[in-house]
Amino acid sequence: MLQPIGVFDSGLGGLSVLQAVRQLLPAEPLVYLADQARVPYGPRPCAEVCVFAEQVTRFLLVHEARLVVVACNTASACALEHLRREFPKLLFVGMEPAVKPAVESSIRKVVAVLATAATFSSARYASLVQRYGSGAQVLQDACSGWVELVEAGTTDTPQAHAVVRAVLQPLLAAGADTLVLGCTHFTFLKKAISECAGAGVAIVDPAPAVARRVQALLPQLEPQAAMPGSVRVYSTGLQRDTLQRAASVALGRAVAVERVVLV
Repeated sequence: MLQPIGVFDSGLGGLSVLQAVRQLLPAEPLVYLADQARVPYGPRPCAEVCVFAEQVTRFLLVHEARLVVVACNTASACALEHLRREFPKLLFVGMEPAVKPAVESSIRKVVAVLATAATFSSARYASLVQRYGSGAQVLQDACSGWVELVEAGTTDTPQAHAVVRAVLQPLLAAGADTLVLGCTHFTFLKKAISECAGAGVAIVDPAPAVARRVQALLPQLEPQAAMPGSVRVYSTGLQRDTLQRAASVALGRAVAVERVVLV
């Protein structure tokens, strides 16, 4: 029996990555964990995020994950290297704001990264901007309230549009023509972002590139099953209705969400 690919996020944002992996690798069994009891990770100290990420990884290992996708930009920025040290035999794929392709494609050479405070304060992000941001202006905003909108399932409401507009207007006024989704939750706000930004502004979503990276790491001669692989979805939270609806939409079928307690 094929061991699954594990995917985790602080909440339902990582479903965008799960969906991309599923579309590219439909035969692969998948296990997804949303750590909703402790969402959002963004305002938390990196040391605390490392502890959470390690607990989640151990849970995925109980389910025999052979590769783990850290589908959370904050956890990737804070904990990815820690996880690789703690679990040296396990393959990890992390998220990072797509600064390089954004700078390359920006006409005005003004890009805006939409992420969390923890991502912006990490050495990983600073290195990314230093390597790929030269010759461009890289703006940033921690997008207060955005994660909470997604977790509440209120992404297509007047309130959501107002919150998104309040963040985007100063960035657009500063000349940004390319927006980088630096938090997987923000994919679920893409409609509001697009409508507020207008047709002339590009939106860069890293989820498809992450799925391709997962595919590249899998053994090339691994046999592919004829039937779609199983998908199991777990949450540490008490309120799982929004996650269940979002997961069902992302995967195109009804999905049950099981509650777990991490230790």
